[in-house]
Amino acid sequence: MFYCPVNQDTELRLIDPQHTEEVYQTIAANREHLRKWHPWVDLMLSPAAMDRAIANWLQQHASNRGFYAGIWHQGRFCGVINHLIVDWVNRWTAFSYWLDAGHQGKGIMTNSCRTMIKHSFQVWKLNRITIECATENVPSRAIAERLGFKLEGVTRQVEWIHDHYVDHAIYGLLRTDFPNQSAAREQPEPASVEKRALAMRPPPNGG
Repeated sequence: MFYCPVNQDTELRLIDPQHTEEVYQTIAANREHLRKWHPWVDLMLSPAAMDRAIANWLQQHASNRGFYAGIWHQGRFCGVINHLIVDWVNRWTAFSYWLDAGHQGKGIMTNSCRTMIKHSFQVWKLNRITIECATENVPSRAIAERLGFKLEGVTRQVEWIHDHYVDHAIYGLLRTDFPNQSAAREQPEPASVEKRALAMRPPPNGG
């Protein structure tokens, strides 16, 4: 079961059915905040819908195609960071993420993404991570840039959000890019935290 401390206040955990109500209530309380860039929130209209979504997320995890990690800050659930998919043949994945309104501006998502990057490169031995977001989604783009992702291009009118198409900015980070970013920006972690982070489940069969 995936679990990883980010720092003394924040941790990542695999989301499972016991978290259904907690995740649903956070989404419900932040519906207008989230739906601007995440139209899927319009499908999460009941705990039952949330439960079905979590079942799908766990199936992705069971199939070794990535997972949805909940973010808990000071014991409170506040967001998600997940793999859209993991391509083991090409050693590549894409991240998606969201954070509730009350926890914005505290570095929580940047630190959580950094921890997931470290897991992807050091434990799963992936070669590339992509972040793709609407060109006008300034907070999401700022996270990618803060983490050292390189802007590689823009795809035009690639996503329909409510009533219009939006362009996406494509950011990429290679494993060879990460050591310098990590050394420059990551705060030191206690040895026990590092040991637990590196003990997370590696992919089976060399994947």
